[in-house]
Amino acid sequence: MVSGKGIKAMKESGIEVSINVLEKECEELNKIFFYYVSQGLPYAMMKYAMTLDGKIATSAGQSKWITGEIARQKVHQDRSRFMAIMIGVETLILDDPQLSVRLENGKNPIRIICDTHLRSPLASKIVSTASEISTIIATAESDPEKQAPFLKVGCEIILVSCLEGRLNLKELTKKLGEKGIDSIILEGGGTLNASALKAGIVQKVQTYIAPKIFGGKEAPSPVEGHGIEHPNQSYLLEGAQITYLGEDILLESELL
Repeated sequence: MVSGKGIKAMKESGIEVSINVLEKECEELNKIFFYYVSQGLPYAMMKYAMTLDGKIATSAGQSKWITGEIARQKVHQDRSRFMAIMIGVETLILDDPQLSVRLENGKNPIRIICDTHLRSPLASKIVSTASEISTIIATAESDPEKQAPFLKVGCEIILVSCLEGRLNLKELTKKLGEKGIDSIILEGGGTLNASALKAGIVQKVQTYIAPKIFGGKEAPSPVEGHGIEHPNQSYLLEGAQITYLGEDILLESELL
């Protein structure tokens, strides 16, 4: 903000100055901050891990583990930096994740489940630990009797309207922004990813690529839904950055 004059003045006064410390992390935090302040909406990063043939699970639905330990450590670091993490109810039912941060002194993000009809199992790891880690269920189900069991165990419920049979993600992110949530990692499956891209709520895509091949016509891919009909309708990204994490590759790009 002062074109380096402050740094120069401190050096001339004999003060030892270190620059570019945690530069990448600070740039990321600034992106989140400026986007939230200017738009009033959370900065959303879509994250997934896939094989070389573009599969996020086997045809039997198994996805643990696609990437190695080093890549998974990076995932927990990012979870600790972002304020919230979002999945769809299908991911909750199939994988039963906890979505916590397994790092020393790591901060657990707020967990958000997109569950149109309140199908989340009460015994799932997320719902059953809602009194310990902040948990939000976004739903179109307004029946107090159906909401009651989730409220009882500590979940917060946000009512969201439906659009084409699915939760209106633009409306949801607006409500999350109003609650002060400035950043979200989308860790759902192909259905949530497709809906998020279509809704225009994604700012960044984070792709972990493992040197494995699953094969299988029925094995899920990172972005499902109807898809596009012509290549010129593609979602375009820019500023690709590649990081090697053991045998895995992390590709990060921002949506145009």
